[in-house]
Amino acid sequence: MDLLFVLSSLVLFALVSLSFAAIVIKIHGRRLSNKKRRYHPVAGTVLDHLFNYHKLLDFITERTRQRKTYRMLSFLRAEVYTADPVNIEHFLAGNFTNYGKGWYHHSVLSDLLGDGIFTVDGVKWKHQRKAASYQFSTRLLKDFSSSVFRSNAVKLAGMVSEAAISNNAIELQDLFMKSALDSVFKVVLGVELDTMYGTYEEGTRFSNAFDEASAITSYRYVDVFWKIKRLLNIGSEAVLRNNVRVVDQFVYKVIRTKIQQVQKQQDDDSPVVNGDILSRFIELKETNPTYLKDIILSFIIAGKDTTGSTLSWFVYLLCKHPHIQEKIAQEIWEATKVQGGITSEELAARVTEDALEKMQYLHAALTETLRLYPAIPLEGKFCFSDDVLPDGFNVRKGDLMVFCPYAMGRMKYLWGDDAESFKPERWFDHNGIFQHESSFKLTAFQAGPRICLGKEFAYRQMKIFAAVLLGCFKLRLADQKQSAKHRSMLTLQIDGGLHVLASHRLRL
Repeated sequence: MDLLFVLSSLVLFALVSLSFAAIVIKIHGRRLSNKKRRYHPVAGTVLDHLFNYHKLLDFITERTRQRKTYRMLSFLRAEVYTADPVNIEHFLAGNFTNYGKGWYHHSVLSDLLGDGIFTVDGVKWKHQRKAASYQFSTRLLKDFSSSVFRSNAVKLAGMVSEAAISNNAIELQDLFMKSALDSVFKVVLGVELDTMYGTYEEGTRFSNAFDEASAITSYRYVDVFWKIKRLLNIGSEAVLRNNVRVVDQFVYKVIRTKIQQVQKQQDDDSPVVNGDILSRFIELKETNPTYLKDIILSFIIAGKDTTGSTLSWFVYLLCKHPHIQEKIAQEIWEATKVQGGITSEELAARVTEDALEKMQYLHAALTETLRLYPAIPLEGKFCFSDDVLPDGFNVRKGDLMVFCPYAMGRMKYLWGDDAESFKPERWFDHNGIFQHESSFKLTAFQAGPRICLGKEFAYRQMKIFAAVLLGCFKLRLADQKQSAKHRSMLTLQIDGGLHVLASHRLRL
């Protein structure tokens, strides 16, 4: 009976796939037959993405190895995937106004992120970009955030130390995610979430709801039935709606409390300097709760999962390459002038801006991690009007232009024959000076006008956490044979977590 069910399912799948492909090819063939234009080769349909969702990034990588630029067809549009830096520069910068989030991305993301900076274009995007750019450029935010990062790095080190003393494995990815969320919450909202220890029950509920909502939102990109499920409030969409309600209620509550707090401070005679971003917005008379909620959630998703996931892959790679881990630890000791036994608090205090600047090999190792395991592995823009790419091929209005940083990091024509090897040395010239690559080649932080505002913010956070942890502990995988795989989400996370064993370092 089971065999009959499997066989019938396979037959049904084949029939559906063939029917879908025939309809799509007929539709696109009719659209293109009357126009003497060149379009990129077709590599499949969006059904291929749906049925390969569990390994989507690897599926895209294999297609990219065959062609730098290709199309995947759906009923209404084509999705043009490219790993050609020249094409990417064209639609992220050269013809920037013709490509954006558009209605498609907004429809997928807005239930969770509203009209935040990651879902909008035009005037709304410009306004938020300008406001956010001002906040990230202030010395106050830089000093405040660095203090928060050091404090949470010490807290994380304390938990790792307890595991090291008892010789128990510890799940670092979960702790990285929680510490990153605690950090971004303190920096953005001025709130001590403390998900690492779980003392704030309401904050923990928010964190869990936000993670699940993010995963379901990501699945919408391949779930052709999500709008029907949302209309009927069933399945994953019912779960998403409940999680979004938890997220919104929590953030709105924080906003109301913060507005009252700032207004009370303004009524007092003695001025109070607030370092968190929300307070700064309110002080600038931005008090619309919906606007603040949308921009805050964008900051949170940008600052939480990105640094947490990158640090997880970073530690995984260092466990696989212990000689690189030791080289980084040595650099940390030299930069912070550690001479003997030292506590995590003392080490954190020595991780100053000057010390971070000296940690160039650590910077290179983090950059190499982002090349192979970019926090945002897949990005796309909506084409607003017909266009011609630099490679001479056409793009139709309504098509999606997609680039995959994960796939690009594995292309030999971009990085050489050792493209899939973890090699921090590739970032140094023959004089040992760190060399930046074009942001249209290393696309982990996007590029052009939409390049990530928090790039330096993220590097500083990751370097502080890495310096405190690697300066205090040796780390190795609990399962030395583990070969990490990623989950299919908006951000690139290790499936099953990162279980490591830690031991205290002794300076000899």
